[in-house]
Amino acid sequence: MSTRAALIEAAAALLAQSPAGDVSTRAVCEAAGVQQPVLYRLFGDKDGLLAATVDHVWDQYLGMKRAAAKSEDPLRDIRAGWDSHTAFALAHPHAYTLMVSPGLRAVPEAAAEAMRILREDLDRLAAQGRLRVAPETAARMIMSANTGVSLSLITRPGLYPDTSLSTLVRDAIHAAILAGPATPADPAGDARAAAVTTLLASVGDLTPEPFTAAESALFGEWLTRIPAADPAERPSPAEDLKDRTTS
Repeated sequence: MSTRAALIEAAAALLAQSPAGDVSTRAVCEAAGVQQPVLYRLFGDKDGLLAATVDHVWDQYLGMKRAAAKSEDPLRDIRAGWDSHTAFALAHPHAYTLMVSPGLRAVPEAAAEAMRILREDLDRLAAQGRLRVAPETAARMIMSANTGVSLSLITRPGLYPDTSLSTLVRDAIHAAILAGPATPADPAGDARAAAVTTLLASVGDLTPEPFTAAESALFGEWLTRIPAADPAERPSPAEDLKDRTTS
């Protein structure tokens, strides 16, 4: 084992055992059997060591997600991803708290990879016409809610004693991003929004690329405006034609 790996392993073990969720560089160096100058040479400072340690711990979780076979139903994969995220946070509370801590100057790489994996599943869901919001927006909604409920369960167990809260929040967030059926108040349901997200998810897969970069940007802007438009405020085709001919 390299000196760098030994320091990370020692830091991970001490972090898991720490009542307060903190470790000292002196303790890490003593556990790894190296001098402190070596630690600073390899990681720069304590934040660099902690960021590397968080990535090491989270790599166990992300490794399982990388290896997991994708099902035919991306929503099932997204639901499973939420549940495994919460379970991992509860099993590694100190590493998880550090992962999302704004006080850690060196940002762990695991956060970006977790978001990328989620976004891939949401892109598949959008391509099936099942999203009412853009995949990027849906990813931010899911990740922020999943992080929030996980932190609440970890840091405030007295206020949040029931871990089933995670399932309730998960289902509420998923209901907010999924295209729903038609209702009397909205005969079209979320069909318009779902069509937009499906087109946006599919444009990049067209080969050969039918649009220039400028055309793609303009097309994307038009599409994103469609769901926000109120049909009641749009002119009828006859009114629109009259306006065009008299202008």
